[in-house]
Amino acid sequence: MPTHIIDSEIYGSAWGSDEMRAIFDETPRTQGWLDVIAALAEAQAEVGLIPAEVVPEIRRVCNMELLSMEALGQGYRDTGHSTLGLIRELKKLSQGQAGEWIYYGATVQDIVDTWTAMALLKAWAIALRDLREIEEILLKLAQTHRNTPMPGRTHAQPGLPITFGFKVAIWVREIRRHIERMKALRGRLGEGQLAGGVGSLSSFGNKGFELQEKFFAKLGLRPPDITWNTARDTQVEFMNLLAMIGATFDKIGHEIYTLQRPEMGEVREGFVRGVVGSITMPHKRNPEIAEHLGSLARLIRHNAACLAENLVHDHERDGRSWKAEWALIGPTCMMAGSLLRLSKVMCANLDVDEAGMMAGLERTRGYVLSEGVMLALAQKVGKQTAHDIVYETSMAAFEADRPLKDAVLENEQITAHLSVDEIETLFDYRRQVGLCPEFVDRVAELTRADREQDEALQ
Repeated sequence: MPTHIIDSEIYGSAWGSDEMRAIFDETPRTQGWLDVIAALAEAQAEVGLIPAEVVPEIRRVCNMELLSMEALGQGYRDTGHSTLGLIRELKKLSQGQAGEWIYYGATVQDIVDTWTAMALLKAWAIALRDLREIEEILLKLAQTHRNTPMPGRTHAQPGLPITFGFKVAIWVREIRRHIERMKALRGRLGEGQLAGGVGSLSSFGNKGFELQEKFFAKLGLRPPDITWNTARDTQVEFMNLLAMIGATFDKIGHEIYTLQRPEMGEVREGFVRGVVGSITMPHKRNPEIAEHLGSLARLIRHNAACLAENLVHDHERDGRSWKAEWALIGPTCMMAGSLLRLSKVMCANLDVDEAGMMAGLERTRGYVLSEGVMLALAQKVGKQTAHDIVYETSMAAFEADRPLKDAVLENEQITAHLSVDEIETLFDYRRQVGLCPEFVDRVAELTRADREQDEALQ
């Protein structure tokens, strides 16, 4: 029975994506190891390290359909060795002398690290694709709401008017920076591992480098500059990048979670009929995805921090640090896959309430427009004096529970310098959003150029 929520038949869909599961679940992972073992045998035969005639049989038995998971588990329990049980089962299945040449001269870490390199390339491609799709969704949303005014908030309090498109455009550029980080990371991924006992390739004699070239070419990898048994920085970099990506969508999700509150009512997750928010409160429409992104992102960050501990290795191999990756990399990629999938659904189905955003501005009764009044007055009396006048006017009006515009229109220190028409303009929410629309235009132009460059690189 599964004990981890990722493996739950009931809840697993919320904690891992099918694509990531097809890479990191136990059966595809073990088949991946077998594919590495078979490719190694083919390469070893080509350089004359093992008899060529045994390769077809090794390739035949490296098939999970022929193996028993129960037997493999028992083999591990009997030997305490990560893959000796697998080797023995393969030998039992092999005809002739093929079983004697399986896994020749390689270590567990050679097989597992090489498979991990292959798996991370697949995970990288999935994550990059999802990021680009979400970027496109959000860019269109930003352009649609280029001019949609809403309260801009600092310290959780209304500050100045912005547009919703401006808010979303900030998300777009943060996602683009993650895409650029992913692209830069790609050059460090894809290194295979074939090193032998202490990393010196001693078990392959003078054929070691040639074997590496042929072996990794078969798997779509490249030879490393040098053994990385104790150098785990690439895996740590990838997982910490996933943590950063997760934090971005946690932030976006939390923003939706907050703006969906009825007292704000500005943005909501799209509602799907049949989805139930509460079994005791039938009216509830909860921001389920936005909330769950926070759960996933917290666990991804935790795993990434733990994985960073594995940068510290003893000597030429340290099973404590290396094997900890087995418990961290797969689940982290699984949760990242779910997070990106759910983020895409959420972003593509947002219900933007323009009237609710305007209502949020109007609830401030003009106080979010105090900056414009102050700066316009500053042109006449100086900034510090203007600040003092508008501050005193604002505080008095707030205490009297009055709209700011009424107080401004009655203040002779202000009306002596600003006309009624000027004051009316300063209290027009739609005209006081600064350069928010122009920022959206700039982001759209930059993002289109970036995406064209992406296409050229593919």
